[in-house]
Amino acid sequence: MNKNRKLIWEKTNGHCWYCGIKLGEKGWHIDHVEPVKRNLVTGEMSKPERDSNENKVPACASCNLNKHSLPLETWREVIKGYVTSLNRDSTQYKVAKRYGLIEEKPIEVRFWFEENMKH
Repeated sequence: MNKNRKLIWEKTNGHCWYCGIKLGEKGWHIDHVEPVKRNLVTGEMSKPERDSNENKVPACASCNLNKHSLPLETWREVIKGYVTSLNRDSTQYKVAKRYGLIEEKPIEVRFWFEENMKH
């Protein structure tokens, strides 16, 4: 692992900034908390001032790909809406819920860093 990547990994002692899963030394992504967007054709970055180590955190591939370039609060709302869409669109989810395999909880979406990274 190169020095810069290791510094980012060490911010959380190898946990995903968002869900908290323990990351291996390989296979994890570097995410920009405050998003940057890239032009897919030119590669040009909007908000290049956000491309700093202070704004970069370790993330599991699943969280990073799901967050994409969303601001944190927007992504929180997207996650919150998953239960509604599963109840509306997924027969398997509804059956599993009916048989007690799934228990929905009326809780707020809290990210790992909010509980574990006291500033």
